[in-house]
Amino acid sequence: MGVMTTPAAVIVDAAAYAQAVEDAVKASAAYYAAGTSALDDDSYDRLVRGIAAWEAENPDRVLPDSPTGKVAGGAVEGDVPHTVAMLSLDNVFSPEEFTTWTASVARRIDHEVTRFSVEPKLDGLAIAARYTRGRLTRLITRGDGTAGEDVSHAIGTIEGLPQELAEPVTVEVRGEVLMTTAQFEHGNEVRTAHGGQPFANPRGASAGTLRAKERAYTVPMTFFGYGLLPLPETEAELAARLPELAHSELMTQAAAYGFNTTATTAVPGITADTVEEVLARVQEIAALRAQLPFGIDGIVIKADLAADQRAAGSGTRAPRWAIAYKLPAVEKITRLLEVEWNVGRTGIIAPRAVLEPVEIDGATITYATLHNPGDITRRDLRLGDHVMVHRAGDVIPRIEAPVAHLRTGEEQPIVFPEVCPRCGSGIDTSELRWRCEQGRNCHLVAALSYATGRDQLDIEGLGHTRVVQLVDAGLAADLADLFALTREQLLDLERMGETSTDNLLAAIDTAKGQPLSRVLCALGVRGTGRSMSRRIARYFATMDEIRAADAESMQRVDGIGTEKAPSIVAELVELAPLIDKLAAAGVNMTEPGATPPAPVTDDAAADGTEAEATADDGPLAGMTVVVTGAMTGPLEKLSRNQMNELVERAGGRSSSSVSKKTTLVVAGENAGSKRAKAETLGIRLATPDEFAALIAEYLN
Repeated sequence: MGVMTTPAAVIVDAAAYAQAVEDAVKASAAYYAAGTSALDDDSYDRLVRGIAAWEAENPDRVLPDSPTGKVAGGAVEGDVPHTVAMLSLDNVFSPEEFTTWTASVARRIDHEVTRFSVEPKLDGLAIAARYTRGRLTRLITRGDGTAGEDVSHAIGTIEGLPQELAEPVTVEVRGEVLMTTAQFEHGNEVRTAHGGQPFANPRGASAGTLRAKERAYTVPMTFFGYGLLPLPETEAELAARLPELAHSELMTQAAAYGFNTTATTAVPGITADTVEEVLARVQEIAALRAQLPFGIDGIVIKADLAADQRAAGSGTRAPRWAIAYKLPAVEKITRLLEVEWNVGRTGIIAPRAVLEPVEIDGATITYATLHNPGDITRRDLRLGDHVMVHRAGDVIPRIEAPVAHLRTGEEQPIVFPEVCPRCGSGIDTSELRWRCEQGRNCHLVAALSYATGRDQLDIEGLGHTRVVQLVDAGLAADLADLFALTREQLLDLERMGETSTDNLLAAIDTAKGQPLSRVLCALGVRGTGRSMSRRIARYFATMDEIRAADAESMQRVDGIGTEKAPSIVAELVELAPLIDKLAAAGVNMTEPGATPPAPVTDDAAADGTEAEATADDGPLAGMTVVVTGAMTGPLEKLSRNQMNELVERAGGRSSSSVSKKTTLVVAGENAGSKRAKAETLGIRLATPDEFAALIAEYLN
């Protein structure tokens, strides 16, 4: 399954053990109190496992402050008693450890568990919410498991935790308060705008925000329920019924009352009858982790039936009928050493973080994205900062925020460039992403290499080295110059013989006939890529129609919003001389099979309707299609871009991500997480051969 057991920290003697206990208790106290621990989750897990290993070998020398066997590591207390102990969970890290746990449960209850519940382990803060006759009256943290802290001042700021239920019942719901990725970004913007330090990660932001009183601002959070139980004042019939319900039935009841549960997410809680089914679900949730709008750090697995839970019982720290299957850490703390400023093919000047190397999920991370200068300012990043780095799946590593409480005062401000770091020209700072005033001419080789690539104009023989030759020789000052190259000019270049010259000239001539979507993509309009270039070309059908479009017209293209449209229109104005030059060189400026959009009438504009520019009678009409994995059979030699072009020629809309809006997923070999997400959402799957048969008339 690719999930490795977290190695324990090595503790060699009693002094090291005592220090480890002290470090763990301090880290736990900071973690549960305000989310400001000096240790990331993986480091804390390793430390506690090391403490447990040392104690197992030295049972007569266990310190009373040891975090093992205690809720919240024994680091926090509370003043509001829980009616039923609010325990933590024990952890497993591999299929083997999980199987061992299921065997221990079977021994306790005298039979195999016949039904498990399987849910994502949400990375937030556990709370208990008490309702009296359907109205929310009190919020309490887990605390030490027997008593928690009253945080009722947060009532009304937590989405998914209604102030009034659908039924006037007296109950307690337990669950996790967290910040989604969007809420975390918004929260740090608001916090820094009011002079505060940004939170390092969403979990810490949730803990700090939940406890904050009398702030000048509020930040929304989200609740997901995972437990439902009666209170002493609960109606007799309900008080008798709730403890007899299976966990899955409790979650259905919680949702009916109006609580948010994982049932509304891409990773809903399910029931499984066997260990194999549980482990398969663990894989599915792990595969979807990087795409979720909130953090998870594992999967919670429970004996679903109430009778099994009672028979298994609980320890002082955790129930014996539930376990957390921990996933590899996706966040680690490391140091920001430097910021590099790189110039892209369109002249965009992009900052990149250079990090002290850190291993996350099996990969050594030395760089992370910083997006733009405004992102650096908003996060208040400084050279030398300890930073929380996030990486999940194939997602490019990013810095969440500095770990501000670890600052020593020796950190230095990040210096922004005053001139282009590549050519020394001025910098256009009018937009979030800074750009060299020379634009594409600053990094002409990169711009031309991209334009001639396989998924754009597909000019075979014009690789990076050859483009450098042409630029250095003064033969290519822009894209259009490539179509004016002569046989004599090419023969004068080093390592250009007659055969290679004739082949290159033939490839350039063939490129003139590429569809408009590829020509548009080759221009590299900022804010567009291969998929968006196809949509624009298919909507407008001709380059003249595209150039005539204003921002309002451009917004009618699927996926172009109010912010992107003016930028695209302005970019096309900037590219007008180059487009004219390309057209004069004989480059095609139309999209095969597409017709220009009909004029939008006042009535159509009023009700949001208009004539579609693309054909609607293909086999994929109205469908959103995702292609993933390696293609085989008739599709084997097609690039991903060619597959997406094929989808759109057949009347569909291509997409790179699976969502509830996806109609069909073409899943080839090693399809991975996208196939798993499609199966979870119940989306239709097709093999490459099945898909080839469906769109056979468009293959040629």
